[in-house]
Amino acid sequence: MTDLIAKTAIDRRLAEIVTPVIEGLGFELVRLRLQGGKTATLQIMADRPNGGIIVDDCAAISTAVSAALDVEDPIEDKYTLEVSSPGIDRPLTRFKDFDIWEGYEAKIETSEQIDGRKRFKGILRGTEGSEILIELDENGEDVVIGLQFDWLADAKLVLTDELIDEMLRQKKATEGVDEAEFDEIDDSPEEEN
Repeated sequence: MTDLIAKTAIDRRLAEIVTPVIEGLGFELVRLRLQGGKTATLQIMADRPNGGIIVDDCAAISTAVSAALDVEDPIEDKYTLEVSSPGIDRPLTRFKDFDIWEGYEAKIETSEQIDGRKRFKGILRGTEGSEILIELDENGEDVVIGLQFDWLADAKLVLTDELIDEMLRQKKATEGVDEAEFDEIDDSPEEEN
């Protein structure tokens, strides 16, 4: 079973180098892409196993990955390294992601047409065997279909209120955010003079 973390041969080679470094710091590689252009950009998305990565974490990963890439030197030309969180509407790149994010809305694209279509949008319903399950609204009726994980070309969560609430929960758990630090919103009507 393949994954969507690294698609091209060079991406897979780079992932082989950086994955042990990232995991050694206590994080997981979510996605890696080397993109061309005037100056190439190596984009790395990482996260904690339970979610909730912060800017300082990205900086630590960047420093460690830079050192490993300097030793291995797999990229011939000049490049820029970008390390980030997966974001709220994160890509789903590993088979386990479809179980972790069960119950949330996602957009999925397949590499080949399936029943005349390549794009699917619905609620994730986990996995079964080697398939990811997604609940689709087919003419007003909810239908759960299975898609072979190997058929996927791209998959990501859809930004919804429920997803934002979950990300805030993870942020609170990771950073120990104290809600009392936030000002309450005063929704009482303003007095006129």
